[in-house]
Amino acid sequence: MKISYNWLKQFINTDLEVEKAGELLTDLGLEVEGIEPFESVKGGLKGIVVGHVTECEQHPNADRLKLTKVDLGNGSPVQIVCGAPNVAKGQKVPVATVGTTLYDKDGAPWEIKKGKIRGEVSMGMICAEDELGLGESHDGIMVLDETLAPGTPCADLFKVENDQVFEIGLTPNRADAMSHYGVARDLRAGLLQQGKHLELITPSVSSFHVDNRTLRVDVEVKDKKLCPRYCGLTITGVRVSESPEWLKNRLLAIGIAPKNNVVDVTNYVLHELGQPLHAFDAAKIDGNKIEVKTLEEGTKFVTLDEVERELSAEDLMICDKSKPLCIAGVFGGLHSGVTESTNQVFLESAYFDPVSVRKTAKRHGLNTDASFRFERGIDINLTKYSLLRAALLIKEVAGGNISSDVEDIYPVKFEDFQVFLTFDKIHNLIGQEIPTETIKAILTSLEIKINNVTESGIGLTIPSYRVDVQREVDVIEEILRVYGYNNVEASQKFNASVAPTSRFEDHKISNIAGDLLASRGFYEIMANSLTSPKYGELTDTIREEHQVKIINPLSNELSVLRQNMLFSGLEALSYNINRRNGDIKLFEFGKTYDRFEDKRKETKHLTMFVTGEQHRESWNVKSGPSDFFYLKGTIELLLERLGISGLKSKPAKEDYLSEGLSYHAGKIPVVSFGLVSKKILKATEIKQNVLYASLNWDNILMLISRKQVLFEDIPKFPEVRRDLALLIDDSVSFNDLYQTAMQSERKLLKEVHLFDVYQGKNLPEGKKSYALSFILRDDVKTLNDKQIDKVMQKLQNSFEKQFNASLR
Repeated sequence: MKISYNWLKQFINTDLEVEKAGELLTDLGLEVEGIEPFESVKGGLKGIVVGHVTECEQHPNADRLKLTKVDLGNGSPVQIVCGAPNVAKGQKVPVATVGTTLYDKDGAPWEIKKGKIRGEVSMGMICAEDELGLGESHDGIMVLDETLAPGTPCADLFKVENDQVFEIGLTPNRADAMSHYGVARDLRAGLLQQGKHLELITPSVSSFHVDNRTLRVDVEVKDKKLCPRYCGLTITGVRVSESPEWLKNRLLAIGIAPKNNVVDVTNYVLHELGQPLHAFDAAKIDGNKIEVKTLEEGTKFVTLDEVERELSAEDLMICDKSKPLCIAGVFGGLHSGVTESTNQVFLESAYFDPVSVRKTAKRHGLNTDASFRFERGIDINLTKYSLLRAALLIKEVAGGNISSDVEDIYPVKFEDFQVFLTFDKIHNLIGQEIPTETIKAILTSLEIKINNVTESGIGLTIPSYRVDVQREVDVIEEILRVYGYNNVEASQKFNASVAPTSRFEDHKISNIAGDLLASRGFYEIMANSLTSPKYGELTDTIREEHQVKIINPLSNELSVLRQNMLFSGLEALSYNINRRNGDIKLFEFGKTYDRFEDKRKETKHLTMFVTGEQHRESWNVKSGPSDFFYLKGTIELLLERLGISGLKSKPAKEDYLSEGLSYHAGKIPVVSFGLVSKKILKATEIKQNVLYASLNWDNILMLISRKQVLFEDIPKFPEVRRDLALLIDDSVSFNDLYQTAMQSERKLLKEVHLFDVYQGKNLPEGKKSYALSFILRDDVKTLNDKQIDKVMQKLQNSFEKQFNASLR
């Protein structure tokens, strides 16, 4: 939101430096994100002075150029080459001196330099009004008042306005600050807290009176719930034209392009007081009657942007006797607005239900300055005052007469909200005691009425414009932001509570999984849970009857919650592949959503996407395409890292996979993975193979929590290693030897390893040599040689007996 400092100072007469004002507004909760200068004429006419043309002759080398001598008031006339047809001796003209920066129509700067034009020196430029930004004409140079003294700065003549504009990052709850008046109100409260007592100046409407009653427009509000208050009046004899400079400058400063004097006034009052208004061409109101009502579903209506829209039966409309004129609180109609031929106006000021306006604006994809304010809640008590203010301004800038009484339909008065504020609550919440007189002064500065004061607290009436202050804590927040967060002393004591945590918590397990995948070259994505219902046509895993639909979707592409995480990932892949990034590994933690008759279900998943080459091309790394077995290995590595084992596999049944596997723990599904079908890839415009895995994260967490961890004490006694080189038949495997050894010696034998295999020369046909190592340990004492030899002999005997083995 843009706020002009010059405009702000119309409400509060302060000489506070703009930077200090920005700091104070930020402390008050209206965060100033930036301050930008504004000049009504770009460049501020710096370097432009009045020049006196003392000589004007034909250029010796050009038929269309003149050679002039110009007195700039410094005693040294300069020569300037000029191509304007109307330049003449004796004129007073605006001159851009050497070094001056001018701006073209697009705002691009260019500098006036000393130069030669067709062989003659030129020391400046005599300017036309469009070259200075003072108008559109380029028919010739500007000719100024002949009484002006040479050297007079043109900035003094044309009253260039310099302003500073605050860019305020307004939070949605602060509807009261969506105007210059609202910001000034807060700034005044902040200055009062600093001991600076300033008056809040409000525009007077005391001069308002009805000039005649020649044009009456009746108003009927048929839906008083959606329109609790509606005000209107007529103005005749208006002259629609360009607005005066002061009005255009105010709007341009905050980034609004002027239209005409009537429309500009409605925009001015909107940003001045925060009350949206709408001006209708009264001649286009059929039957001289306004009806505020809803219309039938599907009614056609053409808005100001020349788009034909289908109305909902819930859209509140401003209509005449035969047709709709305007979408209430959102957007005007194409055929009822003010044009250059308008000479009589019906001016509207109303309060519309915030929820209704918000739904209508969302439904039609419209976001206007009016809807922005209506949907957050405006001050219903400002409705009539704003109408009178706008009517007087229209008379001032467009002429005309007030030609009707004010129609003010306000059947059920809004009552101001009552709050009882306890002192104990203030002190406990803020953390320090604030003097009662300071609290009362702050509340008064915020126009919160103090009804009564007791020993325990204060009875308050909240003004209608503070729609966000409804509770005791809201009032305390108001006190604190004006008192100053920086004025609350920091405690010297730090309290913290340490909650017991489990190693099985979701975020801890997710971090372990994410770290492992990142180490394998995967990047994490966070896709939107909202998706398109069209994906349901591509797979049976998405069921329309189970879809969770959004009531007010931003678009059809984001109208349902996803039932499958495949497509959001494929959208990310498609985006990257189309930008020549085709070697991708992605993973996402997210949820799918399903709706059933009696409940709604959320399921968390970990999904993985692999496509393209396994590694970047390099001279020392052999790469290849990512295949099914690469993804399978990554999944098994992940499951092993999470301590999940003993899973059973079977072919995947999902129709979006052309081939794949699924792992189960009994009847509990853990993961499905495989190659995405060509049909799916074609629909998402991906022309390379994609591997996809979906892990049911909820089931994985359950399996991990069931996992029992076994541990034993670290051995206190040393291990002993002995080796045997055995000559055995080709048919004997290491597993055969391992099982036999562990069965022969169950107490002392801890490990068996195969460290050498030999077949070939010097060995009998059909024989091979295995070299085995045996780790022996007694957990209660140190082994001696006799015990060790006994064990080794037992093992040798078992091998000889079972496998006809012999020592080499």
